[in-house]
Amino acid sequence: MAFIVIYDANVLYPNSLRDLIIRVAQADLVQAKWTEQILDETFRNLKANRPDLDPAKLDRTRVLMNRAVRNVLVTGYEPLIEILKLPDAGDRHVLAAAIKANAQVIVTENLNDFPADALGEWNVEAMSADEFLLDLIDLDQQAVYAQVQRMADAWKNPPGTVDDVLNSLEHLGLLGTVAALRG
Repeated sequence: MAFIVIYDANVLYPNSLRDLIIRVAQADLVQAKWTEQILDETFRNLKANRPDLDPAKLDRTRVLMNRAVRNVLVTGYEPLIEILKLPDAGDRHVLAAAIKANAQVIVTENLNDFPADALGEWNVEAMSADEFLLDLIDLDQQAVYAQVQRMADAWKNPPGTVDDVLNSLEHLGLLGTVAALRG
């Protein structure tokens, strides 16, 4: 059984990162989880920051995301929110979902909002997307590389290569991940 991870809104926001972390879940390298509240934040920010993107296509992406990974949605976490203490009260729902889902990891770029002392009592750890993917590469580099290849194969307009995908991930700051996959 793959370990359970919660994806925070900020790692679901960038298209190529979202694609890769969903694909590693589809490949059963992890059991990915998120909530409708996390998706609300992701897509609210995408619509606000990227007016060039068609809102109907973004809505369709959200539906497809929920279909892409089995048992992905966490529900029933809301009663936990009020008892949790984090530097940003707006992030408590993410920790609550992690606790409810028995997740070991929250994948987020806001590591300061999820300090180890606040997560430790719940046996949850926060990791950046780069750290998370590097751990998966350590477990099974070929499986992660295969997902990057699948991403490249899916790029049709224009067609893409593995190097194009890696360049996109590098642009997002996943320097360790890209170096490991290029190595």
